[in-house]
Amino acid sequence: MSDIQAPKQENRVFNAPEKFVKRANISGMDAYKAMCAAAERDYELFWAQLAHENILWRQRFTKILDETDAPFYRWFEDGQLNVSYNCLDRHLRQGNGDKKAIIFEADDGVVTEVTYQELHERVCRLANGLRQLGVKKGDRVVIYMPMSVEGVTAMQACARIGATHSVVFGGFSAKALQERIIDTGAVAVITADEQVRGGKRLPLKKIVDEALEAGGCESVRNVIVYRRTGGNIDVTAGRDLWLHDVISNQDSTCEPEWVDAEHPLFILYTSGSTGKPKGVQHASGGYLLWAALTMKWTFDIKPTDIFWCTADIGWVTGHTYIAYGPLAVGATQIVFEGVPTYPNAGRFWDMIAKHKATIFYTAPTAIRSLIKAADADAEVHPKKYDLSSLRLLGSVGEPINPEAWMWYYRNVGNEHCPIVDTFWQTETGGHMITPLPGATPMVPGSCTMPLPGIMAAVVDETGNDLPNGQGGILVVKRPWPSMIRTIWGDPERFKKSYFPEELGGKIYLAGDGAVRNDKTGYFTITGRIDDVLNVSGHRMGTMEIESALVANPLVAEAAVVGKPDETTGESICAFVVLKRARPSGEEARQIAKELRDWVAREIGPIAKPKEIRFGDNLPKTRSGKIMRRLLRVLAKGEQITQDISTLENPAILEQMRQVQ
Repeated sequence: MSDIQAPKQENRVFNAPEKFVKRANISGMDAYKAMCAAAERDYELFWAQLAHENILWRQRFTKILDETDAPFYRWFEDGQLNVSYNCLDRHLRQGNGDKKAIIFEADDGVVTEVTYQELHERVCRLANGLRQLGVKKGDRVVIYMPMSVEGVTAMQACARIGATHSVVFGGFSAKALQERIIDTGAVAVITADEQVRGGKRLPLKKIVDEALEAGGCESVRNVIVYRRTGGNIDVTAGRDLWLHDVISNQDSTCEPEWVDAEHPLFILYTSGSTGKPKGVQHASGGYLLWAALTMKWTFDIKPTDIFWCTADIGWVTGHTYIAYGPLAVGATQIVFEGVPTYPNAGRFWDMIAKHKATIFYTAPTAIRSLIKAADADAEVHPKKYDLSSLRLLGSVGEPINPEAWMWYYRNVGNEHCPIVDTFWQTETGGHMITPLPGATPMVPGSCTMPLPGIMAAVVDETGNDLPNGQGGILVVKRPWPSMIRTIWGDPERFKKSYFPEELGGKIYLAGDGAVRNDKTGYFTITGRIDDVLNVSGHRMGTMEIESALVANPLVAEAAVVGKPDETTGESICAFVVLKRARPSGEEARQIAKELRDWVAREIGPIAKPKEIRFGDNLPKTRSGKIMRRLLRVLAKGEQITQDISTLENPAILEQMRQVQ
């Protein structure tokens, strides 16, 4: 792994405006370095002080970090708290009950505003309703909801009574839902009759019924249904209940269940290399601490900010930076039901202008699709909208290629908004490596430096540190409070996946390749370790080749996978979306040749894709995540046997079979 090819060095550097730096929560590199030094000097004291300052404890902890059963680390374990109390009650106690908590915009543009007092009452009523149904501390509740105030309320209500929630993305199939219900042993499912996205109604309750009817879900006693559209649903007497009936006549206050810091707050399933989902389990105290700290550090959150994270609550980004982080720090946030291209591709920019958003956090996939839309239609270009309220931009989900970063910086941020390019994972609970907007000079495509207290490193297969400039494996050498505690029901898989014996059994394996700049020490993520290609003995991260392709003015998006090759061991197969109509015939072959030559100039002849395939889009889930496993199947010419029900655009799979 130590010979992963380092990316082409990016020399452009951008600093935040001086006015931003002066007001920042962490102002200047000296302040950042001082915090890092404090963590190095006394690691446990560093975290203990932050936990005392940022969390309201029912019972203060005396133990900080227990490493006796590593890698099953325990943080603040004799402390007691309640996550919902920290997110809601604390703001009421401070006299901020009338402050807006959520500005919700529905798919059709209807806006609903909810204050902290109103959100507290909603959460308490549902928490009381769940208790009346017999849901108690330690029970698991599956939440299968659209983006909505009700979805956030359901998560907070579970936290309030000490029930462990598992949110399943509303685009997942009945089979995926059934697997998660069985694995968690859920006693209840909270869902909606339908969800609305892009002007279309999608059945949720029907999918829940299919999942339960498939068998193995006998633990479920109740299905609670939020009436979103009034669509027709089947009702099973004795099991199914309307949400409005569950909360009617419930008290608007609810005494929280005080839990130990290590109490499981939620289980969130993520794909594994075997295809069997992994139930990532997070604890209450450490997770809440990091959600709050990263809101303050990475997003530089201020009382007057209007924060907007465009993720879905079905993903970890929606957990940490919608359901918990913003509420933990008393922020006002936008929650959006729909998609960025409906009714047109200016929806995001229109909403920023309308709601005066100051912080905008979205995915590179969304940015690249909106670049393509803006090139095709000047009327939906961000420059057509008043985005002057923005002061900070963020990127999440995958490394952002430098050219997309530059477009985002110039056209959305008008060259005055710092961009926080955040590297983190479902398993880490929150940001790990990211610029601090008031401290870190920004380099396009680089997530820059680890946050204070995060001991990240680049190592070889035996855990030895590699010199800057040499690509290797990204690891975290010390435990941190928001880290994954286990894989639900499978501790051995947890150890094997994240703390392999080859690295000593105590170092966290992120599963990504990385390289540090030999001058700045900045980190650049080169892609998943299993997305590293070995072509004629040269190892290259797929992200580097994708970035080179997207830097070509013809290309809107690209995804690269490896394909077995008798001569070179592996060959490079690139799936490309152009900024114009999909070409065919001789024109397609000519453009493919141009792109191969371009990559050869950008990286070297060894990186030239052997195959290039064009499509109108890449195969993505409805949340915008590229399904690279499907691309690997297509590259090999195999039949797709996987469940593709979460695909937003299954028709493009046939387009991607055509080789140029």
